[in-house]
Amino acid sequence: MDGSKLEPILEEIRLLAASERVRITQHAHQEMIEEAIRLDDVLEAIRTAEILESYPEHRRGPCCLLNGSARTGRPLHIVCTTARPLLIVITVYEPKLPKWISATQRRPR
Repeated sequence: MDGSKLEPILEEIRLLAASERVRITQHAHQEMIEEAIRLDDVLEAIRTAEILESYPEHRRGPCCLLNGSARTGRPLHIVCTTARPLLIVITVYEPKLPKWISATQRRPR
């Protein structure tokens, strides 16, 4: 994936998060409750994030998978929109087995 093409997208995501122009979907909120993830953790993870995967042609609109860390160092994955005036967080979770080997490597199928 060409990081230079994604850098402007990541910067816009960070600006929206920093200005707290963020909406958490019901699904993301439920995941946050189940995994004890606070909004501050999500915002910090976005601040430190890299784009792992981009989905520009997603059926619900362009979005991406971010990998970042909370202040505690806890790795978090955040799926969010990339082309709206409001950042919509679709889901949030801690990457772990069985789906993830590490924060940046999926387990082979």
